[in-house]
Amino acid sequence: MENAIRKASILIEATPYIRSFKDKIVVIKFGGGAMSSDEVLTNVLQDIVFMKTVGIIPILVHGGGPHITQEMTRRGLSPKFIEGHRITDVETLEIAKDILINQISASIVKKISELGNEATCIWENGYCPIKAEKYYIETKAHDGTFKRLDIGFVGKVTSIDKDRFLSLCNTRTIPIVPPIAKGTNGNAYNVNADNVAAFIAESLKAEKLVFLSNTHGIMTRPGDETSLASTLHENEVHELIDKKIISGGMLPKALACISAVKAGVKKAHIINGLIPHALLLEIFTDKGVGTQIIV
Repeated sequence: MENAIRKASILIEATPYIRSFKDKIVVIKFGGGAMSSDEVLTNVLQDIVFMKTVGIIPILVHGGGPHITQEMTRRGLSPKFIEGHRITDVETLEIAKDILINQISASIVKKISELGNEATCIWENGYCPIKAEKYYIETKAHDGTFKRLDIGFVGKVTSIDKDRFLSLCNTRTIPIVPPIAKGTNGNAYNVNADNVAAFIAESLKAEKLVFLSNTHGIMTRPGDETSLASTLHENEVHELIDKKIISGGMLPKALACISAVKAGVKKAHIINGLIPHALLLEIFTDKGVGTQIIV
C-alpha cells in the first residue's frame, strides 16, 4: 500500500509539469559516453516514450564517438583529434555513417518500437534534413597570422528542414537524429552532436534542451559533487568558463546551452544519463537532478 501511495504522490507532483509541457518540443542529446549499457539506454528510451505518451514532443539526438573509435581500432586505424574534432577522411566517414545511422539509430528505433512507440531515423532513403558546410579549424601562428586546417569531412550545421522535423513531431513518431549532415555539394559530414542538438532546439523554438552525459552536471568546484549547481545564469556559466572550471567535454555542452537559451529556448539542462530515469526526474520533479541553465 505504501508503495502505491508513493507512486500516486509522484504522479501528482508531475501533473503540473505534464500540463505545462504538453505539445512542447524537448530536444534531448544522449552522449556516446553515457550510452554505456543496454540498461542505461533502455531507461532513457523509457523516459522518452513516457514523455511522448503524455503529450510532450521529444526529439532524440545521439552521439557515438566511443563506438566509432572502437570500430576504427578494430580495423587497425588510429583515431586522430584536433581541438576535440575527429579528423575524418573518407574511410573514417564511412565508419561513422555506418555506426551512427545503420547501427545506433537503427538500434534505438527498434528499442522504441519494442517499448510501444514509433520512431524513425531522420536519415531516410539517402535524404537528410540537416544541412552543413565544411568546417575548418583556424590556428594562430607565431607571427600572428591565421592558418586554416583541413580536418576532412567535418561539418558545421547551417540549416535544418523544419517542415520535415515538424511533420514527424506532429505524429506518434519520435525523430532519432544521428550527427551526420549533408552539404549542398552532396557530401556527408561528421558534425558535433552537441551543436546539432542546440541548432535543432533553436530552430524549432524548443521548450527545453537536455544533455544526458556521464556527469551529474556543472560543479563549481571540480571533482566535488557537493558543489553541483542546480541553476546557473548565462553570466555565471561564462565566469566558470573564464576560470577554467568548465573545460574539456563539458565546455561544448555549456556553450551549446548558452547558445540555445539566448536564441529563445526556455531552459537548457545538463544531467547524468547514468541515473535511472534521470530525464523524468529533471523534467517532472521540483528539485531535478542536474544543472539547468537560463538567461
